[in-house]
Amino acid sequence: MKQACINSMQYLGALLATSLVTQSAIAMTPQEQLGRFLYFDENLSINKNQSCASCHLPTAGFAEPERQLPVSEGSIPGTFGSRNAPSASYAAFFPEFTLKGGIQGGQFWDGRATNLTEQAKGPFLNPVEMAMPNEAAVLLAIETSSHGYSALFQQECGNDAFEHAKTNFQPGINNAYHCLADAIAAFERTDELNPFTSKYDAVQAKMTSFTAVEEQGFNLFTGRAKCTHCHSLGNGKDKDLFTDFKFHNIGVPSNPELIALAKLPSDFKDPGLGGFLNNPKEIGRFKTTHLRNVELTAPYMHNGALTTLKEVVHFYNTRDIQGKWPAPEIRDNMNSSFLGDLGLTDEEEDAIVEFMKTLTDGYIRQ
Repeated sequence: MKQACINSMQYLGALLATSLVTQSAIAMTPQEQLGRFLYFDENLSINKNQSCASCHLPTAGFAEPERQLPVSEGSIPGTFGSRNAPSASYAAFFPEFTLKGGIQGGQFWDGRATNLTEQAKGPFLNPVEMAMPNEAAVLLAIETSSHGYSALFQQECGNDAFEHAKTNFQPGINNAYHCLADAIAAFERTDELNPFTSKYDAVQAKMTSFTAVEEQGFNLFTGRAKCTHCHSLGNGKDKDLFTDFKFHNIGVPSNPELIALAKLPSDFKDPGLGGFLNNPKEIGRFKTTHLRNVELTAPYMHNGALTTLKEVVHFYNTRDIQGKWPAPEIRDNMNSSFLGDLGLTDEEEDAIVEFMKTLTDGYIRQ
């Protein structure tokens, strides 16, 4: 297993033991504290070697830390998912999935989880992720976890939660498991995952200024490069999240490496939103990710087909130039309005990359 499986609790211990603990962390509610324990506990996987943080690690922008792989390896060695792990940070700002007034929101690349709570229920039981056999097994793993928070779990989710798991009382199991997922969602809403401490935020607060090339990149991003048509400003209360919360097919090529790792048919094509909704009109569309910490979250796109920010910008700029790129994974419903042949120079592409690097949290003014 990747080193992140070992490091997730080390990160938590360091955070609790050093000055990295923020006032917001100290002031966490019991529910948020429980969610944090659950998020970092690798004991809740079949081989006790994978936590939520293993594929959504803080130092990797709460995304997969292994940049050489397009998809994450599961608790069972040699098992891989079929999609690139998205960032868990700032996911709290995505609205619940809705079909009203235009399809938007939800969690996962295809929006199939209505909200953070529903999303948190999935990975524990997914056979190519944490691979636990059932909800009761997850609850019993909490009771015996070496990290010693079972009393807090009972306080928040019921004194009889573990007994219900042992006696297979399904209504009680369902309630406790929902409580578990709700606690993880509560932690994911805290400032630890949503700090807004990037250089961009400092510029917006007039505490510093962009360099000349960052300023050029920002002007291109919001202007001729057309990035804000999908990665729009706003949407984070009074902060900019750089997403429209909607779903698009931008014509990303298939990724043979992903197909091989996930043991998919060689002609596999991910239907995205169309598969979730069973609607051909939505086939090939995937959620517009936010761009916070994007410098840390390579590789990119739902299938990890693009490996660097420079490659991403170059793809948007040149997708429709003949011979530049492999065929799209799915041509149906492909967006051609805001990308494809933008006419940007190599230097302008680089400037956009430099601007996007200002979205990395933890900026310290020099």
